[in-house]
Amino acid sequence: MLNQMVIVGRLVRDPELRETESGKKITNITLAVPRSYKNVKGEYETDFIDCVLWTGIAESTSEYCKKGDILGVKGRIQTRSIETEDEKRRYVTEVVAEKVTFLSSKRESKEA
Repeated sequence: MLNQMVIVGRLVRDPELRETESGKKITNITLAVPRSYKNVKGEYETDFIDCVLWTGIAESTSEYCKKGDILGVKGRIQTRSIETEDEKRRYVTEVVAEKVTFLSSKRESKEA
């Protein structure tokens, strides 16, 4: 069986590096990925895909990437369950990144 995917999209917010209780570095990012076909209204819709980055990948992405940058992510899909405050079980599906490629960055305009 195979669980592998590649997505390319834009960062919807700046990555923030955190540390777990055990000392591992982690970053959660969301990529905006436009669909390749139009809906019934003739518009392209966008999917927002949550990704989890660990250790070195998390550190370098947090250091070099900002909102609006285009990233390629290779990884696997993972589903986990969490318990909400009202004690209901909720399922979360996310991509666990194995490799992140920085494809382009939104350059800040320099004013003289």
